[in-house]
Amino acid sequence: MANQIDPEFPCSLTIDLPLPTARLASAAMQALRVDKELSPLVRRSFSTISTASTHASKDSSLVSSSEETILRTEYKATTNRMLRVAVNGFMESMSVVLGVMEELDVDVLGVEAPK
Repeated sequence: MANQIDPEFPCSLTIDLPLPTARLASAAMQALRVDKELSPLVRRSFSTISTASTHASKDSSLVSSSEETILRTEYKATTNRMLRVAVNGFMESMSVVLGVMEELDVDVLGVEAPK
């Protein structure tokens, strides 16, 4: 079923951010979820999804895991400008979350720091 356009919030954007583990995807979601959208003209929702749900291919070698390692953020706004402003703020917050994960969690880089 195709996505229906909400007449009150006609502008939308979905951002899928792959992370190395389900734990990190969940932690990012929890960290970002606490900041509510300031404008009533914008709505945002978070979820985690698996890599398998993003591939429509019949080739099973492309599907690496059913673990929910992708942070999905869905935005709806009344205007393109409001959508842009909200997404810019989200990207700033995401940058901070990923920076903290990179500094404090070994899973983010996928390799251990030199001793």
